Amino acid sequence: MRYLSSLAAGLALAVLATPGFAEGPRVYAYESAVNYCPAGLQPVSLNGVICCGQPNQAQSYQQVMAHPVRKKIRHYSPRARSARAHLNCPAGAKGCY
Repeated sequence: MRYLSSLAAGLALAVLATPGFAEGPRVYAYESAVNYCPAGLQPVSLNGVICCGQPNQAQSYQQVMAHPVRKKIRHYSPRARSARAHLNCPAGAKGCY
């Protein structure tokens, strides 16, 4: 039993030690018109929070969060005319407008 639990713990550590987890958090530059950060630092976004620091990603936070938008393609089909548009009714007859 002890062997299985230590094996499972070892496998879990091996999975967590992959290169993706070794990189650290992704810090994106945050584009803004003003910079209130000290000299040498710039606004960055770290897990959605804006703070001062050095970005470690090439894209800005706004570029990462932008979703590609596709234009809807509208297909127009000729609409059938209503029956009332073709009626030739005498004035005052029932069912005519």
